[in-house]
Amino acid sequence: MAEEKLKILYLMQMLLEETDPSHPMNATELCEKMQSRYEYSYNRKTIYTDIERLKTYGMKIRQIKGKNFGYYVEKRDFDLAELKLLVDAVQSSKFITKEKSEDLIRKLAKQTSNENAKQLQRQVFIYNRIKADNDAIYSNVDAIHEAIQNNRQIGFRYCEWTVKKELVRKKDGAEYVVSPWALTWDDENYYLVAYDAAAEKIKHYRVDKMQEIRVSEMGRLGKENFTDFDLAAFARKTFGMYGGEDRKITLEGENHLVGVVIDRFGTDVMIHPHDEEHFHAGVTVTVSPQFFGWLAGIGKGMRISWPDDVREAYKQYLQGIVDSV
Repeated sequence: MAEEKLKILYLMQMLLEETDPSHPMNATELCEKMQSRYEYSYNRKTIYTDIERLKTYGMKIRQIKGKNFGYYVEKRDFDLAELKLLVDAVQSSKFITKEKSEDLIRKLAKQTSNENAKQLQRQVFIYNRIKADNDAIYSNVDAIHEAIQNNRQIGFRYCEWTVKKELVRKKDGAEYVVSPWALTWDDENYYLVAYDAAAEKIKHYRVDKMQEIRVSEMGRLGKENFTDFDLAAFARKTFGMYGGEDRKITLEGENHLVGVVIDRFGTDVMIHPHDEEHFHAGVTVTVSPQFFGWLAGIGKGMRISWPDDVREAYKQYLQGIVDSV
């Protein structure tokens, strides 16, 4: 009896691994595969019976009739297009190490047939991309999620890079204690959004630069600051996740650059014509050198038209670059 139960499980595994709409298997092929792989004696009648049992169990197995007849698994948790999207996300994520990327892709490949899995094995693209060097970020993310779920503060050491390409602890290794409220992904990096009670403000930290994270017994603070907090809006206005003063500004740009503004600030941004060749866009940004760098990268086709003090600060930023050349 135990062997009979195993046989139907092995048949289910066989169907999941070997079949898809382009690669159905008929009863004879399934019998031969079961015999060669698992050394189980199967006949076509038993195959038909067990397939019906698997369908009753909930597996979406479809039968093709005609020249290329056979059975295949019609519906899975992920279709191939979804798996390709996930693989591309893993490959392009800078914070995931090369080794972890390969491991995750292998696991994703198990969610489809062996033939389809070959389309997911594109690790060649990983090697030429910037990837993290260690897996500490995974334990960091777990600790942060634990703290958020249990409404606890966290302590950690925060680091920065030196010219020797070494991570050294800031503030002489002093512990940072904050209340974590959200995790966000910006510019291929994970960031913690937290409330710093000592500074009485919201701050953000690169998760891969956090070390020795501990979950405190102290409850989180700053809830009132996150009652109406919009994480998406926070990410849009904060360039490179660098802090600064939030300001409402008006950008004036050439009409062909309207897509650049929409890509950055979303379709809800207020845009109206200025003249036949230019538009005005009202946006809220965190004014910082990173914002000015983004604007400078667009070129002379876009400028700050209001307010005067932000426009002047941008001019000084540009002049500082010219003076340093």
